[in-house]
This record gives sequence, C-alpha cells and structure tokens, in this order.
Amino acid sequence: MRGPQTPLSYENGRLCMQAMPLDELAREFGTPAYIYSGDAIEAAIDSFRRGIGNRKALICYAMKANSNLEVLRLFRARDCGMDIVSGGELYRALRAGVPAHRIVFSGVGKTEAEMVEALQAGILLFCCESEAELRTLSRIACDLGTTAPISLRVNPDVDANTHPYISTGLKDNKFGIPHNRIFDLFREMQLMPGIITKGVGFHIGSQLLDLEGFRSAARIMRNLVEELVALAPLEYIDVGGGLGINYGRENPPDAGDYAHTILSELPFEDMTIVFEPGRYMVGNAGVLLTRVLYNKVNQSKRFIICDAGMNDLIRPALYQAYHDFWPLAEMRLERLVRADLVGPVCESGDFLARDRELCDFQPGDLLAVASAGAYSSVMASNYNARPRPPEVLLSEGRARLVRRRETYADLIHLEVPSRD
Repeated sequence: MRGPQTPLSYENGRLCMQAMPLDELAREFGTPAYIYSGDAIEAAIDSFRRGIGNRKALICYAMKANSNLEVLRLFRARDCGMDIVSGGELYRALRAGVPAHRIVFSGVGKTEAEMVEALQAGILLFCCESEAELRTLSRIACDLGTTAPISLRVNPDVDANTHPYISTGLKDNKFGIPHNRIFDLFREMQLMPGIITKGVGFHIGSQLLDLEGFRSAARIMRNLVEELVALAPLEYIDVGGGLGINYGRENPPDAGDYAHTILSELPFEDMTIVFEPGRYMVGNAGVLLTRVLYNKVNQSKRFIICDAGMNDLIRPALYQAYHDFWPLAEMRLERLVRADLVGPVCESGDFLARDRELCDFQPGDLLAVASAGAYSSVMASNYNARPRPPEVLLSEGRARLVRRRETYADLIHLEVPSRD
C-alpha cells in the first residue's frame, strides 16, 4: 500500500507531521481538530517563487481557501498579498497585517458597503466582473472623492475540465465579462469618473490538473492585452489561481512549472503578473484529526462512525470529493475493509467516504483526513449545534493553538434573548 503524501510520514509506527506525532496532538487538542503544517505552506510559496524567477509578479493568496489569521501571517511574512472576496476577508487580511496595497478584491457580488471599506483601506485592485459593478464603483468613488483602481476580469470561455461547481471560465458561468464585450467596455471606462483602469485578468476554475487550460487562457489574454494597451496603459495582468493538488489519486503540475507556463505566454516584462493561488498553498498542508466512535453493520453494509462530520468537512457531501484517510497507528494499515466513513450529523449525506477500501478502524482509533488544509475549516458550520473544531499550526518546532474549540456558549452568544 502506498504511503501518505507530504507532509505526513510514519515514524516508529506513528503518523507524524513535521516530526510531531499526531496522536499526541489529538490527546492535547482533542478531536475533531484541524492541524496545519507551516513548513508545507512555506514550501508551496517557495515553489511558486522558483517559477516566477526575476519577472515582476505578486502572489496574492486566495484566502477563501483558509483564512485563519496565523495562516495569513505566514503569507504576509513572505511578502505575499491577498485575494479577497468579501468585506469580512478584507477585515481579516488587514488584521493579519497585510498591507492594503497588496490586496485584490475579486467576486461578482461586492456590496456598496464593501466597496466603501475597500476604497477607504486603499486596496491595490478591484477585479470587476460586470458593467453594473463598474458604474456602482464609479459613483461611490466619486462620492468619496477618490479613485477606484480597476482590473477587468475577462471570461475567456475556456473549459477547465473540473467539477462544474468550481468551473469559472466558461460563458455559462456567472464570473467575468464576455470576451466580445471587453473592448467596448474598456473604451467606456476611460470616460467614467472616479475609476482608473489598471489591468485585466482571468480565472478559469479550481482544482485544475492540466496546464493546457491555463496556457489557452493566457494566450487569449496575451492577444487581448496587445490590443488594449493601444487604448490605455495597463500595469497588471491578473492570472487568477486554480492549480490543483493531490488528494490521493491526482498528479498535479508543479507550481514552478505552472508559473513558468503562464509567464512564457505573457511576455510583458513591464507589467506585474498577479497570481492568486489558494488550494495549492494550503490544501495538502492540513489534516483533520478524528476519532472512531462505533462500527455498525446494516445487512451487508458496514459503517465506520467517527466524531467528524459534514459540518467539519463538507467537500465529500458537496462535491463528492475524495480524501485519503490515514490511521495514526501504522499497524492499522495491515487490514482493509470496504465501508462508508460517516459522521454523527443527522443527514444521510453526512459522509467522508462512501463504499471505499478503508483501514479496519475500530472504536477509539484515531485517523487523519488528509488534504484538509483548504476549504475545510472555512466551510465548517454549526449544523446540529455542533461546536467547530480548533485549529493548530505547527511552526518553528512547536504546535500552537491558533483557534480554540468552540463552546456551547459560543453557539448562542450572538442571539438576542426575548424580554418576556
């Protein structure tokens, strides 16, 4: 049987991350719990930088993947900016010490209040996705007596060959401005008060495993930029993110190869290329620790019931996503059984794996759900009034609690009691 992917390894029969036995962390912090490897995050940043080389570029981490403040501070310390999609993410980024001039605001549904907050903060770019959004930004910027820096997001109509829920670059998706509308809108923008055109960009999807989609989109962008700069100068080309990771069955490209591929198609040495990686930076850097509660057999069907559910990791239920599962005790690898790994949530859709060859987990066993650093804690909920798990960051040789486990009191602290 193959072994777990980096940063996990078995040492003396115990599953470890950064040489720290995960069973000890489970005892210290309880289960379920998210554990992140700071070393793995920094290695992902370094991989990107190798591909960028000496080109003018800015890595803006797509913080929707994992927005824990201490995770954000790791990126800030490596001179990365942030790609945000809400006012709440702007608040988090600023609280983490990220300079506003390194923040890019993406998303199709920015509210007027969010626009005001971002303008007052002085962010680098608004990635605009519709004419209506542009006109709203123009009005608000004029009201504030300031100027909104704009990058138009182009929809290149490129099939990224990914799950339809995370495809963003097709003409049927809600994202971006249609390619055939860009030139007219670009000309109109030059006459709009309160805005300044700084760049153009694209983003074609998430969990992408083939460089050809990126290459095709970059070629479309290259031709577009060559024509647009005749109308107005541009400073930035935003190439989005979307590079996939290995969840156990994939073979994604190296980040350095990805960055080099994009840059080779965009030979604009005087422009800054903005990369917005998210999942690639943190996905394989995290695990979700959980403990087996019961085994149950219904006729011929076996269920392994653990204390982590769809409220802690919704990806399998939402996307039918695959995650690897590794026992914290290596001896459990010796025997496999076919079973469903399910949680305690009162839904038939509460599963982490269905009809899979899994280790013969027994009640009390501890296991790690791999590749849980992205779109796990950020998508967690309190469904069934379940407190969300703690988050732990392994950095500089120690394990630090960077978000405590919620309590029952936390579940109701925002509710307003009746005066009756």
